[in-house]
Amino acid sequence: MRLEQGVSLSRLTTIGTGGPARAFAQPESLVELDEALRFAAAEGLDVVVVGLGSNVLAADDGVDALVLRLAGELATAGVSGKLLVAGGGATNAVCLHRARAASLGGFEFACAIPGTAGGGVRMNAGAFDRDWSDVLVRALVVSSSGADWLSPPELELSYRHSGLRPGQVVARVEYQLQPRAPEEIKVLTAQLVEQRKTTQPTNKRTFGSVFKNPPGELGAGAMLERCGLKGHRLGGAMISPKHANFIENAGDATSADCVGLMVEARRRVREQFGVELEREVVLVGLELPT
Repeated sequence: MRLEQGVSLSRLTTIGTGGPARAFAQPESLVELDEALRFAAAEGLDVVVVGLGSNVLAADDGVDALVLRLAGELATAGVSGKLLVAGGGATNAVCLHRARAASLGGFEFACAIPGTAGGGVRMNAGAFDRDWSDVLVRALVVSSSGADWLSPPELELSYRHSGLRPGQVVARVEYQLQPRAPEEIKVLTAQLVEQRKTTQPTNKRTFGSVFKNPPGELGAGAMLERCGLKGHRLGGAMISPKHANFIENAGDATSADCVGLMVEARRRVREQFGVELEREVVLVGLELPT
């Protein structure tokens, strides 16, 4: 397995910000993943899995960690009976394609999530009132101390949350799907994609949703919009004019710019609605000031 040093996280994240990683690797098998995790343990490094980098905001000065992007057999997907079996690095688009080809439905909601199978497990990702806990059978979780298949209750899945700890990597995922005609899957997916394009800045550089939706009728985006934050800009980062719960890289943005916008957004929502928004994006080497 090849280890690289100083790889810029701006190349690995969809927002396009972030400094160099202390070490970077793309393990292609469970053996290579084990090797990488043992290296990190021996060096005392944190482990960060970036997947497609769509839910990550990394420090501009870089991160003192081993950053992983699963590849090879850990990024493939296939079907066994009614099970969709995917590597942790398999993209949701590939998984959906394999499911449709096998006439298996139930995963269409993931077309709105530009991420991977493992990332979906880690944050119990979801869209259109569905999430990973609705389809997940079990996940193979690997750390420097070994590997275990964990069920949804063992993973402690809840709204945009799992009990996975730093250093634990989702290497494989099994989904339980249901028979559905490929044409029906295609039509439903197209409808969901169009709905997403209509409401979200899909053609801009973002890291996805900034904050989790709080309990109640108003979502985070609606609250932020009512605070007049659409189009609000700091440096090269801007709160999306299309959906206020997204931050766009409007040109040479830094992660510090994004954090500044997040702090201002939380302040305004706290003052206007008395609600403390909880971030959804994963911060790497960063903290969000109160």
